[in-house]
Amino acid sequence: MSSLILTYKHNFKKAPIVSLNGEPVLLFNQQQHTLLEVLETKKVNIFSECRNGFCGACKTKVNKGSVRYLTKPLIELKQDECLPCCCVPDTNLDLDLTTDEPSNLYVQHNKSVVFLD
Repeated sequence: MSSLILTYKHNFKKAPIVSLNGEPVLLFNQQQHTLLEVLETKKVNIFSECRNGFCGACKTKVNKGSVRYLTKPLIELKQDECLPCCCVPDTNLDLDLTTDEPSNLYVQHNKSVVFLD
């Protein structure tokens, strides 16, 4: 009995795992959607406005990994930042979603916001 060996010439790329603060949230296998859109389907809320990379409202810190932009952002980003509204993960990705409130911001228990001078 003879054996047949088949080889495939195309490399398969493993779908990136997206984590939030070290906790895996999703396997990103939808290249037609942005990172923001896919996170929203998992009920992860990231503040956003323009959804096209113009305003920078969704700017997020990247702890580990890299992204690929579907449209070039119009704002300047640091090496460890991304705009989820216009990118997809290129590798496994860990995002930091902790928020730093401005020092002049006081949030009351009834959810009203008071700015202190």
